[in-house]
Amino acid sequence: MATTDRTGDDSFRLELAPLIADAAAFDGWTDTAVVAAAESAGVDPAAARFVFGGKPMAMIAAWTRAIDAEMAAALPTERLITLPIRERIRALIEFRIDAMAGREEALRRALIVLARPDHLPEAARLGWKSADAMWRLAGDTATDYNHYTKRATLAGVYAATLAVLAEDRSEDHADTRAFLARRIDGIMRFEKFKAQVLNPKAERPSLVRLFGRLRYPAR
Repeated sequence: MATTDRTGDDSFRLELAPLIADAAAFDGWTDTAVVAAAESAGVDPAAARFVFGGKPMAMIAAWTRAIDAEMAAALPTERLITLPIRERIRALIEFRIDAMAGREEALRRALIVLARPDHLPEAARLGWKSADAMWRLAGDTATDYNHYTKRATLAGVYAATLAVLAEDRSEDHADTRAFLARRIDGIMRFEKFKAQVLNPKAERPSLVRLFGRLRYPAR
């Protein structure tokens, strides 16, 4: 087994995280899963246990960040930029769906951990960071309140999609993908509506013209 001390190296956690997810399907997000992952990777189980401290949230956070990193490497902005915005978001979330394929039980157990009242703040931070990563890869450069509303909306959609994925037994997760498509349509409608309401130059009905037509109908 490797003897180099990597306990202060965050990449050590990220490398082990997917293997822990594999083991978590059987052992839960526990030290047992960490040891199994370490043995599979050929590293010191004691070092692996040390870096996660027996904390399920630390293991789940590392898995989430590992997927964030894999997504950024596979779908950089320059690869997505030619797609319509809805297709960029769809591609990013579907990458995450594929990354979790075969690990649905681990995901289900992770969602149970994340739903604990004492874990909700950290769960919200993880969802926000993943949503932020997706919007940045999609080319979003908003710095005003749109920056926050876009991420909050996407984080909600992503969380709901994960809940569906955890219980999805359809072929190639067709049910999850259909659910995601509907939710993305909802995001796009919301963004379009928001732009129409808040853009003073947007084309919108004029109440003055409307009342004028009612009072003096065209002949």
